[in-house]
Amino acid sequence: MNYFIEVIIPLSLPKTFTYSVSESEFAFIQKGMRIAVPFGKSKIYTALVIDLHQNAPTLYEAKEIQQILDEKPIVNELQINHWFWIASYYMCNIGDVYRGALPSALLLESETVISQNKETFVDETELTDDEFLIYEALQHQSSLKIENIVAILNKKTILPVIQKLIGKNIISLQEEIQEEYKPKLIRYIRLHENYLAEEKLIELLDSLKSEKRKNLILRYFQLQATDKKPIAVKQLIEAAQSSAAIVKGLVEKQIFEEYYIQEDRVNFDKNKIDNELVLSEAQQSAYAEIEKSFEEKEVSLLHGVTSSGKTEIYTKLIENHIADGKQVLYLLPEIALTTQLVSRLTAHFGNKVAVFHSKYSNNERVEVWNNVNQNSETAQIVIGARSALFLPFNKLGLIIVDEEHESTFKQQDPAPRYHARDAAIVLANAHQAKVLLGSATPCIETYYNATSGKFGLITLTERFGKVQMPEIELVDLKDSYFRKKMKGHFSTTLIDTIAEAFANGEQVILFQNRRGFSPVLECMTCGNVPQCPQCDVSLTYHKYKNQLRCHYCGYSMAKPTNCHVCSSVDLETKGFGTEQIELELAELFPQKNIKRMDQDTTRGKYSFEKIIDGFKSREIDVLVGTQMLAKGLDFDNVSLVGIMNADNMLYHPDFRAFERSFQMMTQVAGRSGRAEKRGKVIIQTYNPMHNIIQQVTNNDFDGMFKEQLYERKIYYYPPFYRLIRLTLKHRDFEKLKEGSMWLYQVLQQNLTIPVLGPEEPAIGRIRNEYIRTIMIKMPGDISIQGTKKLSRKY
Repeated sequence: MNYFIEVIIPLSLPKTFTYSVSESEFAFIQKGMRIAVPFGKSKIYTALVIDLHQNAPTLYEAKEIQQILDEKPIVNELQINHWFWIASYYMCNIGDVYRGALPSALLLESETVISQNKETFVDETELTDDEFLIYEALQHQSSLKIENIVAILNKKTILPVIQKLIGKNIISLQEEIQEEYKPKLIRYIRLHENYLAEEKLIELLDSLKSEKRKNLILRYFQLQATDKKPIAVKQLIEAAQSSAAIVKGLVEKQIFEEYYIQEDRVNFDKNKIDNELVLSEAQQSAYAEIEKSFEEKEVSLLHGVTSSGKTEIYTKLIENHIADGKQVLYLLPEIALTTQLVSRLTAHFGNKVAVFHSKYSNNERVEVWNNVNQNSETAQIVIGARSALFLPFNKLGLIIVDEEHESTFKQQDPAPRYHARDAAIVLANAHQAKVLLGSATPCIETYYNATSGKFGLITLTERFGKVQMPEIELVDLKDSYFRKKMKGHFSTTLIDTIAEAFANGEQVILFQNRRGFSPVLECMTCGNVPQCPQCDVSLTYHKYKNQLRCHYCGYSMAKPTNCHVCSSVDLETKGFGTEQIELELAELFPQKNIKRMDQDTTRGKYSFEKIIDGFKSREIDVLVGTQMLAKGLDFDNVSLVGIMNADNMLYHPDFRAFERSFQMMTQVAGRSGRAEKRGKVIIQTYNPMHNIIQQVTNNDFDGMFKEQLYERKIYYYPPFYRLIRLTLKHRDFEKLKEGSMWLYQVLQQNLTIPVLGPEEPAIGRIRNEYIRTIMIKMPGDISIQGTKKLSRKY
């Protein structure tokens, strides 16, 4: 009798492979275990078992496996089925899905590079012989490939040894950068409660002999009256021109007391506050409606205006599902948002919350993976970006997709190019779980599904605490430039309103959807603009690093002092990005603390926390940023939001451009006035009468929905038609042109539905590869699978 197993290999291959195993191995192996297998001439990969059978492969001789890596399955069958669905629906290879789904520490292969963790103390006597040999080799060499280790140990089965060393934290995989975040502690000072009554205070001031101490106390009251916020020791010493010794003396006499303010992460149990959630009437009725709609429908949409308190409703739902012993998955579009949400949910659930996203190190991710797989206490609620969809849930009861309209839920590159919202609905269906989509500006397809009865629909029209929606004011840039009412890129209206917000001690958010200093550097003599050598885009000027960078491939060069074509020194920047706004603001308001939040300032794991914490504790007065700011963050002291230029989003060559601009502007506007006071939003635009901008001003989602739906219908776009986009890339322009033309003709002859293309996208070459796209539009009643099979065939 021969025994075989069917495995997926983590390479971009469409099919599974068969390996032979012995009878005892066959009895031990279960679906979902990892096995180290030889593949090709000399490579080793970590494969995943998806089936056991006794049919020998016909096309090739089945190789033997090297060894079994797991004692229990780390992936369950529902997951494997879900992966196959993703592979077929999004037309990618099952190997890609497997590779994208597992944390890379679970996918060791012969190419993986490891290095030693210098921080860990190693007791050499506790290492086995094999472990010691690897450890010793790493003393002489900073990093090793796994194939080198095969040579050192002189045996093939080495993956378990490496797994053990990773578990002991002695070695780590190369691609990780370790960094620690220590929240900054600030010393604040306040008057001791004994002296809060007026007569006590007068007594105190009379009894003090030292003029310096008196002066300090009086200065403290002045600051308290003007600033209305906690007073830092440093600030008080500077204002009173005093010294730390005097403050210390007053603290020792118990006239003042010191205290610290800090916010930080992973100590989740300390966060737990035992408080009953109290929902407002509107929230309570929405919650009841959701429960009711879940009785009939699998998916419901919660459409609530910004700051209507959707998170509290989610928390209440999560409470119910955990009480039934179910797991809950909470998906967010941006890693930046997880920070805020984690602190809000852990305040309620303590240590039942686990976080999973790509800024976490490999070891942390494997830990969460194992906790979810064992259905442990610490992973009842998983918060994560789209990759959390692949975790091995076995008792999933509810998936919440927050801000479901976000385009970041769709993965662009590399494959699998899945959309987390749609994949979540399918996953929940397999688990018989419910899905709640939440958004202030739902995506048109979702809203269409909800209004046509496929999903349940629940609406929340009032903000929490009955705060009014922000007042939106439009500034016509054409007119302002004409009347010379501009300073740099700021209209006088915006400057005055910012000054007013500062006078009230409030914070400001400014939004500009472009990073860098300016997108174009132009020679004024010959008109030459430096281009990226590998892509068809101009280089963006970054003033901080004084270099020109390409945002597509990362190419960079120092800022030229003269034009490379005509050697003229007359170079000018055109257009503006977040850096330029930050610098202009610093000139207008030199004494304010201005920070920028975009991809360049949030590279590290904790850089979001640093900026968000700084903004929350009111050290930062203005936050300038790109679309990261538009995502459900919650700051209670922001009274003004400025959108620097609303037009560059509107005129994108994409059928969703209008919908996206509406969502983006409404979301950014929703950051304003989230506490008692009504906030204000200023939108600068060259086209104030544009429909979308008017709809944002009037907060008219239904108007936008109806208008966009009508356009989608007449031009054959989703939700009425399905789109498949085929992208072809090649370094040779002629080959690409011929190949795409041939594919287009074949598809057109074989399909009865419109095929458009081959079209050159807005950016026709990236990383030296030319690009062509072909679009297939399918009416709703035609089977998708058939069309996909046909497209696959060629």
